[in-house]
Amino acid sequence: MALRSTDILTQTPQGLYCPLGDFHIDPIRPVTRALITHGHSDHARAGHASVLATRETLRIMAVRYGEDFADTMQEVELGETLRIGGVSVRFTPAGHVLGSAQITIEASGTRIVVSGDYKRTEDPTCRPYEVVPCDVFITEATFGLPVFRHPDVRGEVRKLLNSVSLFPERTHMVGAYALGKAQRVIAMLRGEGYDEPIYLHGAMERLTYLYKDEGVPLGETPLVADRPRSEFAGTIVLCPPSSIQDRWSRRFPDPVSAFASGWMRVRARARQKGVELPLVISDHADWDDLCRTVRETGAGEVWVTHGQEDALVHWCLSQGIRARPLHMLGYGDESEAEEAPQAQAANETSAP
Repeated sequence: MALRSTDILTQTPQGLYCPLGDFHIDPIRPVTRALITHGHSDHARAGHASVLATRETLRIMAVRYGEDFADTMQEVELGETLRIGGVSVRFTPAGHVLGSAQITIEASGTRIVVSGDYKRTEDPTCRPYEVVPCDVFITEATFGLPVFRHPDVRGEVRKLLNSVSLFPERTHMVGAYALGKAQRVIAMLRGEGYDEPIYLHGAMERLTYLYKDEGVPLGETPLVADRPRSEFAGTIVLCPPSSIQDRWSRRFPDPVSAFASGWMRVRARARQKGVELPLVISDHADWDDLCRTVRETGAGEVWVTHGQEDALVHWCLSQGIRARPLHMLGYGDESEAEEAPQAQAANETSAP
């Protein structure tokens, strides 16, 4: 008898579960076996008995949670197919952050792809997204509204560099998530010819050096700590978004506050956060790329996870594609809550 998609993958309180392979994907609670799409804390948590992920994701988890974040860890190569119980599993690039992957599950001729978080735009710090044809596509929808159409990332980086040229006496303090966004902004700045030191908040240090150790060329990235105030005029400093408004920022001369995020498309949000220079740089697919990706997979059925689920479900239905929201809890954008513990720890050690 042919398998239904729900025979292969179903929802549990822990998250998406494959009964034929006895594993969860990005579970939000400790489980026996977890397959992890990428290292952001809303997808990669400590405490599982066994974790299967790319080598880069396992390294990221070790930096964030300690070497003993799981009882056992197994590496998988992007493009490699494994047999787990009654299903075949393959990890393919998601283009989100270093080591990020989509997870394909196949059984009895039915193929399901779990996207994790993904983007289709330029990022020199990770492998680009690859479309995987499938029967069922499980997609994120962080920016799943037509209002979210991200501009060219190079133009946003040039906007930052133009401001540095216009205000050489001011520090440009750029809020960016510590995993993925910070390293992408640095790499894009280097790609535009900016070869000056780019200073880092302490919360950025370990992950940035992990990227460097993985061969991503980021240039000179000294820490802000223990440097005199006079050194920061005309420089670019990267920090967690939460640090823009706290006492850590007071060391800089008349700083220009910037924030690199897809949410900066919403002007009210930029004003609310006191952002002088909003930079619309996102590590998630925008509305057009979400729709394009659904079409390119050829999926006849789409499940929509965290984000603006209803709008994308409605669009799929209008295209004759079966679709439903999953209403999964515990997932979100690379949230500022994720950065808060790191930012707090760094503030305690490097505050003026």
